[in-house]
Amino acid sequence: MVAGVGEGSLGAERSRRSVIVAGSFFDAIERDQLCDLLDELGPQAPTLIDIWTTYDLAAHLVLRERDPLAAPGLVVPGAWGRFAERRQLALKETAFAGLVARLRSGPPPGFFRIPWVRDLASLNEFFVHHEDVRRANGLGPRTMPPAEDAALFRNVVRGRWILARRLHGVGLDLMWTGTDKITTARRGQPTARLGGLPGELLLYLFGRRDAADVEITGPSEAVETLQRARFGM
Repeated sequence: MVAGVGEGSLGAERSRRSVIVAGSFFDAIERDQLCDLLDELGPQAPTLIDIWTTYDLAAHLVLRERDPLAAPGLVVPGAWGRFAERRQLALKETAFAGLVARLRSGPPPGFFRIPWVRDLASLNEFFVHHEDVRRANGLGPRTMPPAEDAALFRNVVRGRWILARRLHGVGLDLMWTGTDKITTARRGQPTARLGGLPGELLLYLFGRRDAADVEITGPSEAVETLQRARFGM
């Protein structure tokens, strides 16, 4: 047991998370669990993102929600992107524990509290970055609650076109392993099939090819093209 935390506190925390699950706001679950892991690992642990440490990742997530001027530069290249990089670097002047606490407290009133933003963009963001930290530090795939698997697969379906937009010359079907759920990300022939649990499909589509636990099947030309393609935002 963590020092200073009694059974009553732990029970209250479990109840709070149960309410969140019932409300389907899985971004809050991923946020809490990621913050727990960041607190455990500290600021210098690796992530799956190039040279980013956990300190960089915490700064990135705080900037995304709390710096509306710089946040668009996280996805817009050029001068705006460089501006966001400078603002993110400046956030590292804040103590790591303070950044994690700010992240744990949730987004301020506004855009990132809108339900559809939480269900789509924020769930994707916190799930993928949670796995960026977990898998870079020797932690393998999780068994997700069925309702969260379903939410992640909905996001695979919603985001499939934009995340697979750089795949050319072949088709791509995405299959939720163990179910009959299949969705087409790119039309074309020959067609490759990417199979896995919803979170693993999402990781692959967000460019975490080497970390995702997936199976690729289909004609060799389609498989080889898929394996060379670049995915993500």
